[in-house]
Amino acid sequence: MRITKFGHACVRIEHDGAVVVVDPGMFTDPEAVDGATAVLVTHLHPDHLHPDNLRATDAPVFTVGQVAEQLAADAPDVAERTSTIPAGAAFDAGLPVRAVGELHNVIHPELPQPYNSGYLVTAGDQTVYHPGDALALPEVPVDVLLCPASAPWLRSEMAIEFIRAVGAPRNLAIHDRVYSEAGHAILDMQMDTLVAPRGMEWLRRADGEDL
Repeated sequence: MRITKFGHACVRIEHDGAVVVVDPGMFTDPEAVDGATAVLVTHLHPDHLHPDNLRATDAPVFTVGQVAEQLAADAPDVAERTSTIPAGAAFDAGLPVRAVGELHNVIHPELPQPYNSGYLVTAGDQTVYHPGDALALPEVPVDVLLCPASAPWLRSEMAIEFIRAVGAPRNLAIHDRVYSEAGHAILDMQMDTLVAPRGMEWLRRADGEDL
């Protein structure tokens, strides 16, 4: 299995010829979807959903109903190859995937709370979890957690407790455009203090760099 971190929340998972790309949003270069066999989109915010990046591939798109409706209005050519996945459903995206959770974390009570689906991707004997913009627990063992590192709805305490609750041995920082490098250095220090002693790694990778 190969995992490559791309811009912001986008991650590319490759195994046995399958290439599953999650959330190639507006901060992600189109090259992230080169050769994709499937694209998963967690929710409709533009840092996760960017129609032009979906047009850069002819791969099928799997997502929540709200995103499918948005694509039908804004990008009907992409909507033609988009499948809506219900909460909790298992499906085949070239690799086995199960949808986890249903709603985006609350940003503010007066702002809409969109639908959000995390995805558990099985690659051989490894399970990778991308939660999107939510902290829904997968309720199964996870080998690699793709954990949001910074967001308008996220405190470092929340990320730390999420990692502890999931219990994955490797945790890759995603959703990282909100903090400066100084902010990430503070989070790294907190993770080293509060997560590493429990045998769980906190890892950051540059865009285009493999885990």
